Amino acid sequence: MSAGDVRIANDPDAYDRYASAHAEASPFHRRAWGDAVSAACGHRQHHLVALRGEVPVGILPLTEIRSLVFGKSLVSNGFAVEGGPLAEDDAALGALDAAAWGIAERAGVTALEYRSEDPRHEDWAKKRETYAGFRRPLTASSDENLKAIPRKQRAEVRKALKSGMTVETGRDARALALHYYVYSRSVHNLGTPVFPRALFREMIARFGGDADILTVFSEGEPVASVLSLYHRGTVYPYWGGGTFAARTLKANEYMYWMLMEHAVSRGCTAFDFGRSKLGTGAYAYKKNWGFEPQPLTYEYRLAPGADMPDLNPMSSKFRLMTQVWQRLPLTLANRIGPLVARNLG
Repeated sequence: MSAGDVRIANDPDAYDRYASAHAEASPFHRRAWGDAVSAACGHRQHHLVALRGEVPVGILPLTEIRSLVFGKSLVSNGFAVEGGPLAEDDAALGALDAAAWGIAERAGVTALEYRSEDPRHEDWAKKRETYAGFRRPLTASSDENLKAIPRKQRAEVRKALKSGMTVETGRDARALALHYYVYSRSVHNLGTPVFPRALFREMIARFGGDADILTVFSEGEPVASVLSLYHRGTVYPYWGGGTFAARTLKANEYMYWMLMEHAVSRGCTAFDFGRSKLGTGAYAYKKNWGFEPQPLTYEYRLAPGADMPDLNPMSSKFRLMTQVWQRLPLTLANRIGPLVARNLG
């Protein structure tokens, strides 16, 4: 497929060259992300690259999700907070748009979703005031990073540092098992289905040294854990949580502070706390750490008569589902949760 002097290709090397060079590329643009999602969850992944001659001028990662419960969707990029198209000019963007919509039509998808900080289509539907991102700089000084945390939250961190908790970082089978033990309990307490174990295993394997797991222990027991990605000097704590005891122990405060320290030791200069929905506890928690919310706007190309997808956890329907899920025995929730979570996208 081509648009003017731009053609769309399936060229992994050209895709990687562009993703590596573009200043706005995130870990969610990397093929490692899409390939991990595809391998673990079974969704078809498309890594489109726009070429002018043999020179890459744009990329677009797409996840094609087919769910009996939630329907079909085409997202850039699946399971990610961002990952929308990157393009040098309107011609390159137009070619990527056309190729993406062609995939949507062939798949019977009525809504194409781009997750980008800066939408570029005036005539597409927009979803605003739903999500915000949280990001701030890190310095090489522990004192400066600690002082950047507001006083009340800083006191919580200082208290946690005196608790005798310890941390362990790794990428091996032990690290993955510890993370899943903690994370599955954390999301169950929140009433959320847990992702498949394979997703975390694939992310660690495909990102290589650009991913690791940090786990917090209290008296030898794992109480908090986070799987983080590293990309161009920024740490992205992506899947994290704590056991029921974590709140009393301030284990999450200890975990995120120690992750900042660990990230600085790796040469990171920024901490990306990810996205949260407005009005949620996670949104307030990140603000308490001194992160200023940056509104995110997602955009949608819709087929005639189609509506924007609306999986709103603040709705009464989802609150009821959350309450039901929390009451499930953990063993059962961990067995059926991945079958549900893999389709949320």
